[in-house]
Amino acid sequence: MAARRFFSLVSRSQSFPRPTLGFVSLLHTLGRDTQRSRNISKLSTAAEVDELITPSVEIRYTKNLINGKFMDAASGKTFPAYDPRTGEVIAHVAEGDQEDINRAVSAARKAFDEGPWPKMTPYERSRILLRVADLVEKHNDELAALETWNNGKLYEQAVNIEVPMFVRLLRYYAGWADKIHGLTVPADGNYHVQVLHEPIGVAGQIIPWNFPILLFAWKVGPALACGNTVVVKTAEQTPLTGLFAAQLFQEAGLPPGVLNVVSGFGPTAGSALASHMDVDKIAFTGSTDTGKIIYQLAAKSNLKPVTLELGGKSPFIVCEDADVDKAVELAHFALFFNQGQCCCAGSRTYVHERIYDEFLEKAKAAALRRVVGDPFKKGVEQGPQVDSQQFEKILKYIKSGVESNATLECGGDRIGTKGFFVQPTVFSNVQDDMSIAKDEIFGPVQTILKFKDTDEVIRRANNTRYGLAAGVFTNNLDTANTLMRGLKAGTVWINCFDVFDAAIPFGGYKMSGVGREKGIYSLHNYLQVKAVVTPLKNPAWL
Repeated sequence: MAARRFFSLVSRSQSFPRPTLGFVSLLHTLGRDTQRSRNISKLSTAAEVDELITPSVEIRYTKNLINGKFMDAASGKTFPAYDPRTGEVIAHVAEGDQEDINRAVSAARKAFDEGPWPKMTPYERSRILLRVADLVEKHNDELAALETWNNGKLYEQAVNIEVPMFVRLLRYYAGWADKIHGLTVPADGNYHVQVLHEPIGVAGQIIPWNFPILLFAWKVGPALACGNTVVVKTAEQTPLTGLFAAQLFQEAGLPPGVLNVVSGFGPTAGSALASHMDVDKIAFTGSTDTGKIIYQLAAKSNLKPVTLELGGKSPFIVCEDADVDKAVELAHFALFFNQGQCCCAGSRTYVHERIYDEFLEKAKAAALRRVVGDPFKKGVEQGPQVDSQQFEKILKYIKSGVESNATLECGGDRIGTKGFFVQPTVFSNVQDDMSIAKDEIFGPVQTILKFKDTDEVIRRANNTRYGLAAGVFTNNLDTANTLMRGLKAGTVWINCFDVFDAAIPFGGYKMSGVGREKGIYSLHNYLQVKAVVTPLKNPAWL
């Protein structure tokens, strides 16, 4: 993918070829034909969930990949993968546990210590990663269909954006493979000092369910580019695209044992990987509470280094000088994108008191127009939540908001009688101490809060355990500069949101994580630094 801005706010009149289509533009296109005149009650939403499209993709890979071969779990157990549109089982996947992790780590260790991957020239590693990218591109539509079927995200989002981003990320890190080098350092005295950057060894990686194929690339790309071997634990909710991608790595010529993929549950497979004494590094994306457990397991085992990309409760600040229509549009996207299942979602919408009422009415209207339905259908803007657990959690938070005396402006209930569809929901009169304003809901629930001035909103926006991202909407450069420096967040988007790129680092302050993903910063996670000092006799120069 050639575009530098993958998630960009663009004019509705613009059109792009598939690889460069921005998310906001895409969602406008999907929803334009459905935003017709209709009679809508205060709490209803536009819903089309009756007739479901049957995906044409075949589920071919359900076993664990260990040492270059797909195999059943050591226990022989399987677990179901579901279609969140219906709650029905679509496949049974090998349920890996501690023994499977042991086998995978053993294969990765042998591939690192004895195999060709770390000894291969960086250029050869680069060529293999580029072949993987080509194969993913070839199977773009198939991977996207599988992602939608198992996750519930919009097919147009998966096929036009997320799988192409996988390709872009792999090509980005393939380009880095032969550009990782050390330094020569001047030292006091007659010494030659080299600083070497070496692969760290066996990397354990645990990926989440909300962006399973994309986060697979975020993790695997930099680790392999640096010459490491990898054991990936996929999310139990969404294992299917990771297994498919693993096969493409094998087809591209990746040596056996370099990439191993085990599907299983956190308390068994995930725990075994994080605490394994022969894993040299662990990377995890998921909830903050689980991240704490990962940290503890790593510390109690071999004190392996850990990178964590965790939860968020990102503020989206709409200043008094904002164009209200544009602000509503962007704030709507910042929250409802991917069914609200996004760690950096703009889930605390702070609006200046002078434009609050106008913003609220337009935000409510946007939510009421939002079309919820089969994510395979064109014109649908929101699919189901990933599973019953997430579905019930969201409804519980909505109930909490009502009981806390926030005003339920629209939504607030399920849609239909099957599957995990939730109405786009908007709350007003939200206070900072309410659960819906403090906790990560991870669903289509927009909370709109009122503020008076810049100092106040900075203080309130920072009054959270999270610090993953923030959004600022203003036409005033001084205001933008003040807010972007005052907000304690790993990413601040000014007059845009969810702008990602292979080169832009992503990660959080405070309890939103440790370390950064993507860009050159992700390479640092997978390299050891070694200083080599050699005496010099009668040097010509120092």
